[in-house]
Amino acid sequence: MTKTLLVWLAASSFAFVDQSKWEERPDFAKYYKEAGVQGAFLLYDFKNDKYLAYNSKRLQQGYIPASTFKIFNSLVALETGVIRDENEVLKWDGMQREVEQWNQDHNMRTAMKSSAVWFYQELARRIGLERMQHYVDLAGYGNKDISGGIDMFWLTGGLRITPCEQIAFLVRLYHNQLPFSQRAMDIVKDILLFEKSEDYVLRAKTGWAGQVGWFVGYMARKESVYFFANNIDIVKPGDDKARIAITKSILRDLGLINP
Repeated sequence: MTKTLLVWLAASSFAFVDQSKWEERPDFAKYYKEAGVQGAFLLYDFKNDKYLAYNSKRLQQGYIPASTFKIFNSLVALETGVIRDENEVLKWDGMQREVEQWNQDHNMRTAMKSSAVWFYQELARRIGLERMQHYVDLAGYGNKDISGGIDMFWLTGGLRITPCEQIAFLVRLYHNQLPFSQRAMDIVKDILLFEKSEDYVLRAKTGWAGQVGWFVGYMARKESVYFFANNIDIVKPGDDKARIAITKSILRDLGLINP
């Protein structure tokens, strides 16, 4: 494991990353311009210990994690046993919500796919504030501030995470270096499957709260793994679609996915 990565895993902070290995990619701006959004992008090529960055100033700023926190929430829920596994079903409470896919029973796998907020709010309530804080502190997740209510802190509360920290967290998940059981990490990796082809496997999660949008994850391709975080402003209808579209455009640009 490289010295750069060890420092990153230990500090999970932009300031301690060896920025001499960063390559600024101002050309990525065209994808944000085409989509009509502002944002930032970071990709980490683990095999070559190389970073590609667009809008580095924004990459240092903390943002509400929104539904990307479902990754961490899943780990804690499995670790504490508040849910048995990815197949255990929680009954829908019958309350109509804005996303039709949410208005049904869910297990962890389907709730992750549809980003069902109510499901993960219920898991957080079962975990409770004390245990959630314990694991947030233990893993060093973002700014570790879970003020704002046990079922809202990642949506409207005090929790903040930078794009750099998102990738650092995903690197630790991929390498089984988070303070959770192997079983919990394996299940979460499995339910994060977003796309699969003959050439690559993409595991990822979207997030959206207020005017902040995310698409974070990693792609395994042959012997290489690429971690990414895309953070954008969502200010008008349709902006949310840019999270995935921009990421895929950049990955195509880099030759990591097919045109």
